[in-house]
Amino acid sequence: MTDIFYPLQWIADKVTYGVLDITPETHLAASVNFIIYDVLKIFVLLSVMIFAISYIRTYITPEKTRKVLGGKKGLRYHLLASLIGTVSPFCSCSSVPLFIGFVEAGVPLGVTFSFLITSPLVNEAAVAVLWATLGFKATAIYAVSGVVLGVFGGYVIGVLKLEKYVEEFVYKIKVGQQAGGSGNLGSKERTAVAFEGVKEIVGKIWVYVIIGVAIGGIFHGYAPEGLLEQYAGKDNLFAVPLAVILGVPLYSNVMGMIPIVESLIGKGLPVGTSLAFLMSVTAVSFPEMIILKKVLKKELIGIFVAIVAVSIIFTGYLFNILL
Repeated sequence: MTDIFYPLQWIADKVTYGVLDITPETHLAASVNFIIYDVLKIFVLLSVMIFAISYIRTYITPEKTRKVLGGKKGLRYHLLASLIGTVSPFCSCSSVPLFIGFVEAGVPLGVTFSFLITSPLVNEAAVAVLWATLGFKATAIYAVSGVVLGVFGGYVIGVLKLEKYVEEFVYKIKVGQQAGGSGNLGSKERTAVAFEGVKEIVGKIWVYVIIGVAIGGIFHGYAPEGLLEQYAGKDNLFAVPLAVILGVPLYSNVMGMIPIVESLIGKGLPVGTSLAFLMSVTAVSFPEMIILKKVLKKELIGIFVAIVAVSIIFTGYLFNILL
């Protein structure tokens, strides 16, 4: 990873110590160098990942998703729904029409939740930023965890048979065609869509990335070494659930959170605890719950949050042990 991005580190060093003439081995130098390097690295990976996934997305439409998953039960369909969620062109703002569309098409409630859990957790932007900041191993762990959480959470909701907690009007709605990609595009059109995807997504999140990196850079340069390890290290059994409890009510763009999490890890916070915090912020944010309140009763939302939160806590402990 370091060798691949050596040119970017070279640029960061030249700007920090040459152009800005900041004295090396100082807190300011560490912060500025961190910010410049991370911003460059994140945007390079972000552009590549968004282009690749946006190209793949042109083959996926809501209609195709519903046809594949409609009326299907079993773990393999939870896994399929979760995997579709990782490359889906949908965000939390479209969760309500998608939920209605899936239910109307006969997609089981548990399978639908497998999709809804994974979709905001794992996407090309999050993977790109995480890879750029924490490396491939942590990224792979995060992505696999997101899929597993989707499968497990959806499966449990399906077993509990909680359909009675879905608002009755949802079952009466007939959903027409949804906007989405088309399977009839040629390679030039798909490439154009992919470039447009890069432009649109980067245009929306660049501010969050820079703010997150700036906060992380300040923490990286000025926070004492071992500060977090002392109070929230692996020896503290309550660190993971505390991180999740803090993260569940917190809402933040995941792009801005990842650089901050990188700095927390750099200062001694265990990777599992850090990823648990990141997942709790991403998977069960307040805005998504408010949107889902339109189609779900509070009992189901409470069960959903509880299942995901407990799963994330278990995941945090597991990765702290493994790593």
